[in-house]
Amino acid sequence: MRDWRAEHERELTADGLDDEEEPLPDPRVIDLVLRVGELMLASGESTEVVSEAMLSLSVAFDLPRTEASVTFTTITLSTHPVGEQPPVTGERVVRRRTLDYFRVGELHTLVEESALGLLDLEEATTRFSRIRRARAPYPNWFITVGLGLIASSASVMMGGGLIVATAAFLATVLGDRVAVFLARRGVAEFYQMTAAAVVAATIGVALLWVSVELDLGLAAGAIITGNIMALLPGRPLVASLQDGINGSYVSAAARLLETFFILGAIVAGVAAVAYTAMRLDVHIDLDSLPSAGISMEVPVLLGAAGIAMAFAVSLVVPPRLLPAIGALGVMIWVIYAGLRSVLEVPPVVGTVVGAVAVGVVGHWLARRTRRPVLPYLVPSIAPLLPGSILYRGLIELTQGTAISGMLSMVEAVMVGLALGAGVNLGGELVRAFQHGGLAGAGMRGRPAARRTRGGY
Repeated sequence: MRDWRAEHERELTADGLDDEEEPLPDPRVIDLVLRVGELMLASGESTEVVSEAMLSLSVAFDLPRTEASVTFTTITLSTHPVGEQPPVTGERVVRRRTLDYFRVGELHTLVEESALGLLDLEEATTRFSRIRRARAPYPNWFITVGLGLIASSASVMMGGGLIVATAAFLATVLGDRVAVFLARRGVAEFYQMTAAAVVAATIGVALLWVSVELDLGLAAGAIITGNIMALLPGRPLVASLQDGINGSYVSAAARLLETFFILGAIVAGVAAVAYTAMRLDVHIDLDSLPSAGISMEVPVLLGAAGIAMAFAVSLVVPPRLLPAIGALGVMIWVIYAGLRSVLEVPPVVGTVVGAVAVGVVGHWLARRTRRPVLPYLVPSIAPLLPGSILYRGLIELTQGTAISGMLSMVEAVMVGLALGAGVNLGGELVRAFQHGGLAGAGMRGRPAARRTRGGY
């Protein structure tokens, strides 16, 4: 699969033109290629991989001289018959996105088997229809539970006990149900995320007030931090940097804008609750804000594994991948905490090194198991998502220390970008030493590898 499309590259270019009569493109093939690309993009795959999958299917089912264009919301396929026949172009628009890495994996298998000649057109169409209608490996209620487990695992990492972890779970699930309620009534996703953050932050502040009044000593701020971790946009962040590095700048800009809108919603919700709490004289001590620091104690490592696996469940990653993802979550935390404690490096440096290691191992696992790589990468970076830094910045802003608050917010953004860039750098290192490009493509078929200055 690594060099398969490279061997057929001549068929996709004008060099393959000849004067022989060829039949017109089969509309069933065009429809299948467009639908596969649409479903892959809507399920969370990157634009480069979607484009390569479409081109591989086009060659497998004999579409002549095909071009595929994939942006954030639009899929376009154009094929040019020989002679005086005009080009044939089809387009589909992605109007609804539902993250589902189980479906992405099944589509990868469909493309691979079609490219290897194991499926004919009728079998591929039947397989696609079955994938589109297939049920996820988890029921809907369990995916919601996964979101709550992200928050409770993060609370454990931040030093919260059983009461705080339980409250974080309930707060996140309740916030998610409020967001679902608003979604069913047509409210924009920005306000859904804001409402979810408000609900969870309110519960966190209420428990903090009870803890102070009754002198319970609970780390109630970990509830808010856990909810922020559950809401932070790890998937669009990784995909945006991946698209930008790969040369898909339009999609990269759109995904990055999506990331910052989600961050804006979280900031607006938590900041509103924090400001209200301050006006009501609920004291939030900056010196006791929850943070895992650089601890490598057993509860922290278990929390890191729990966050990664719960994040994977929320993204509908197949169950058989969960143990490897949990191990990657522990690995990225150990590397980060080890570098910070031994070499005293800044948080951003530790984040980059840990993300690069996860990127290398994740790409190696994807090649070994013949699965897409994003299901390994996106959940594995969850333990380092800057939830505690973002929370600290919001509290500093509401307490009047604007400069410190802005610096913390900037640090949170830098850590997030470091995570996305690090896992992509790990993938580039793997690519540099392998004997081919993407699955179904050769190195020469990758636009991001073309030089734009100098000479070879």
